[in-house]
Amino acid sequence: MLSQPLLRLVSAVSRRRMKLLLGIALLAYVASVWGNLINMRSIQENRELRIESRIEEIIEPLREKIRDLEKSFTQKYPPVKFLSEKDRKRILVTGGAGFVGSHLTDKLMMDGHEVTVVDNFFTGRKRNVEHWIGHENFELINHDVVEPLYIEVDQIYHLASPASPPNYMYNPIKTLKTNTIGTLNMLDPEVHPQTEDYWGHVNPIGPRACYDEGKRVAETMCYAYMKQEGVEVRVARIFNTFGPRMHMNDGRVVSNFILQALQGEPLTVYGSGSQTRAFQYVSDLVNGLVALMNSNVSSPVNLGNPEEHTILEFAQLIKNLVGSGSEIQFLSEAQDDPQKRKPDIKKAKLMLGWEPVVPLEEGLNKAIHYFRKELEYQANNQYIPKPKPARIKKGRTRHN
Repeated sequence: MLSQPLLRLVSAVSRRRMKLLLGIALLAYVASVWGNLINMRSIQENRELRIESRIEEIIEPLREKIRDLEKSFTQKYPPVKFLSEKDRKRILVTGGAGFVGSHLTDKLMMDGHEVTVVDNFFTGRKRNVEHWIGHENFELINHDVVEPLYIEVDQIYHLASPASPPNYMYNPIKTLKTNTIGTLNMLDPEVHPQTEDYWGHVNPIGPRACYDEGKRVAETMCYAYMKQEGVEVRVARIFNTFGPRMHMNDGRVVSNFILQALQGEPLTVYGSGSQTRAFQYVSDLVNGLVALMNSNVSSPVNLGNPEEHTILEFAQLIKNLVGSGSEIQFLSEAQDDPQKRKPDIKKAKLMLGWEPVVPLEEGLNKAIHYFRKELEYQANNQYIPKPKPARIKKGRTRHN
């Protein structure tokens, strides 16, 4: 039998052991609970990170749209010269969203004038002038010049007319109506080179008549108003022009050759390719138009490039500049295709101090760069343009 003191000692030791064990168990429980809390917090943090990441994925495109909107509200325009009130003119450009008209609009805007563009967008495009939309000196009006337009301006550049055969033949009556109030003239010449006193060789019932005769009537109307009403007029006879913002499928030799070369298709030459053409870059034409408008010359003035090249030379040059492996395909010669087309610009040199200055290859490189970008744009929009013949009549095609 254990003595009473010893029993008390054993009992005390057992209680201490029990307390120790309970303490260890309590510590283990607390550690377990703490670990679970940490794990839960880590899981929660990971979940929150995933949620934040997902939210960020959703919000970032919205941020991009907001940035785009901010840019649109703070659009940076091309540099514009400041003109005083007495020097600044209010200028109307009909067909101002077209190929030539949009380049003319650029120059007039950058020169500091107030420009109103009128276009019905038959061949013109808003993209050509969208970089001016919102500028205080610029206004764009969707309007057909066949209908009356009441507007007070200092100068009018009338360029509203489809100029490529597929476009002006699409609706010949409409073309004729547009051109009878126009001021342009471009005729099929028999005289070479063509001077301002050349009256033209035109078939009045042919497929080009809606364009050619419309231009002739336009000149008659201008000079009738000048003699009878004292209206100041300027008549520019514009020859073949090329450059950025041309329609790729307008059927003209420049656009056809560039498009065919870029797409690896045969460059189509009608006949032997010995026919000659003379092409001016669009900036040269724009400078000529402005010089003529601001001159005192009321008689017709040729604006073109007298430097001739054969169609075959032109095809080979474009092929080389593009770096294309396209072949040159010779097709049967077109009916009534002019063998030579070249302007006489002595009058423009003498009275306007104007002549083309942009070298052919430099201008072509700029046009080719533009066409490349347009093809990328069209490809992204699932449309690939195809070259169109310049004139279609009973299966025949002509160079323009």
